[in-house]
Amino acid sequence: MKAFQQVGRFIKPTTRFIQTFGHHASKAKLLVEEEQLFKIMEGKGLDVDLGIDPGYVILFVGERRVVGLGLYVNGVIRSQISKKALKAEMIQE
Repeated sequence: MKAFQQVGRFIKPTTRFIQTFGHHASKAKLLVEEEQLFKIMEGKGLDVDLGIDPGYVILFVGERRVVGLGLYVNGVIRSQISKKALKAEMIQE
């Protein structure tokens, strides 16, 4: 399983890696409501103040359901989840 790749100045965990092991994360994670998730999946940013450095954030819906990654830059989260991965995740529910 490929775990990481270099994307610009960031090291990006793969979606599959995050969906498998992300529930163990202790930092750089954000619990979102389903409507917030759909908002960012539509390409809209989610304004949040996480108090962390810019980079990738693990997105959770519910206590332990990891859906993928967001990119946190300038106080805004943007989706890094492919529509294919999100669809597969929604089917597993």
